[in-house]
Amino acid sequence: MTDQNNPGDEPKLSKNEIIKANSKFLRGTIAEGLLDDSTGVLVADDTQLSKFHGIYQQDDRDVRRDRRKAGQEPAYSFLARVRVPGGVCTPEQWLDIDRLCTDYANGTLKLTTRQTFQLHGIIKKNLKTTIRKINDSLMDTLAACGDVNRNVMCNPNPYQSRVHADALEMAKSISAHLTPATRAYHEIWLVDENGERENVTSTPDPEVEPIYGKTYLPRKFKIGIAVPPSNDVDVFANDLGFIAVIEDDKIVGYTITVGGGMGMSHGKGETYPRLADVLGFCTPEQVTDVAEKIVTTQRDYGDRADRRHARLKYTIEDRGLAWFRGEVENRLGYPLGQARPFAFDHNGDRYGWVDDENGNSHLTLFIQNGCVIDADDFPMRTGLREIARVHDGDFRLTANQNLIIANISVAKRNEIKVLLAQHKLTDSHAHTGLRLNSMACVALPTCGLALAEAQRYLPDLITELNSVLVELGLRDDAITVRMTGCPNGCARPYIAEIAFVGRSPGKYNIYLGGGFTGDRLNKLYKNSARQEEIIGILRPILERYVTERNNGERFGDFVIRAGYVAETREGRAFHDDFKED
Repeated sequence: MTDQNNPGDEPKLSKNEIIKANSKFLRGTIAEGLLDDSTGVLVADDTQLSKFHGIYQQDDRDVRRDRRKAGQEPAYSFLARVRVPGGVCTPEQWLDIDRLCTDYANGTLKLTTRQTFQLHGIIKKNLKTTIRKINDSLMDTLAACGDVNRNVMCNPNPYQSRVHADALEMAKSISAHLTPATRAYHEIWLVDENGERENVTSTPDPEVEPIYGKTYLPRKFKIGIAVPPSNDVDVFANDLGFIAVIEDDKIVGYTITVGGGMGMSHGKGETYPRLADVLGFCTPEQVTDVAEKIVTTQRDYGDRADRRHARLKYTIEDRGLAWFRGEVENRLGYPLGQARPFAFDHNGDRYGWVDDENGNSHLTLFIQNGCVIDADDFPMRTGLREIARVHDGDFRLTANQNLIIANISVAKRNEIKVLLAQHKLTDSHAHTGLRLNSMACVALPTCGLALAEAQRYLPDLITELNSVLVELGLRDDAITVRMTGCPNGCARPYIAEIAFVGRSPGKYNIYLGGGFTGDRLNKLYKNSARQEEIIGILRPILERYVTERNNGERFGDFVIRAGYVAETREGRAFHDDFKED
């Protein structure tokens, strides 16, 4: 076990480990850097530390070359990611975020694949004000990024309202328990011009991180709570998952999964996506304790020399699941229970209206790639703003980048229906099965890791594919399709039935064969396909699917049975049988 209080004793530490160790519990010189108006950026070390505060530094790559030719600094801005455990917010909080999107960001309210908000295009001089105003809305950005536990996801389940309330409270409890203890966030972002803290409890800084230690985790950590039969949180793609066990409409415990993760690197066969393993069972009262002990085990045994090898999935691959369970149980002081059976039937969202037993209504809207914007013929953002002003329930962000207007009272339903019609939101989900089950990461122009387009390109590709699907009579067939601009996997592409992962501008690796319920990895079918080749590559496969599929057979299952790709459930087998260029 490594000593987290003496990180210098550990050999071959990655640069990020040194930055964290010297950061004074995530302070660095961020506060001083915010005052420097000679540049739109923070210094390199602070750029890394700012991620722990929920911030990514970016620049507009569409104009990067022109600005370089003109001798100008890149068009720098920041992304701020809000932490919203379980993805549930009040109408007032929706209005607050919408207002910040107009006042300080680029006008697009982004719903993420981890059930939270992102604001893009915030310039440095507005960054502190934006974070303070997010805090004023009783939300924050602390630990939304960085080498810590990220936003805890939770199945929204409007049709299982009884158990959803318990699962949501569990997500909030886990999030609160695993929140970093450092006061750096409050000191940097919430102190006003007179040095007074706003909405901050006045307690001395402990200058200790009881869970994370001085250097936090080796890499990011993700947790999801699934409520069968829906696996919309893609629980097997998370480092830690809790699958609700329901008896008599009550959650009696959780089956625990560990070691999932999507990220990999092109051309690096030692990196691969991985599905989580089933670890055991715990009662609701044990959940936060179990989460803490799993996190501290990864803290102490995760790889701090190679960040490509630093996720929990590699710790478990290297040491084995039996060893990991033994170490966790030793820290708990009690054994985990025997895992309970579970079954999932989908990992998408159920669109349209649902009424619950309390007389309330819930409406799930399709939000393409999570982009809440106003278009000339589709004033979505304005419509949702007007609905938030009258809504007396809550909003639930889904893990598929969609939105549920939840707990609509009988008194408000007609009024909200009128607003939906006025703003053309009534039939937001009147799309093909392919589009309704599609998802993309942001990618270009702002993500510095992007190798190709994703969010801006996938809608057009879906339109092209739809013409083939309609012709073949597959308009309403639900096929999961996901696209990312790089191999890091932010849109969880490696469990999709069809996935496109950027290799270079206009070129994508095509993966086939993921499980419709998120329980199987896909496999590389075509390397570096050009955009103009994609339809030609997929059309003959879709044609065979129409004529040769078995009754009820999913597309991902068919391509395996038909021999296009091999069934893949083990991460170590992800690269088998195919050599990348």
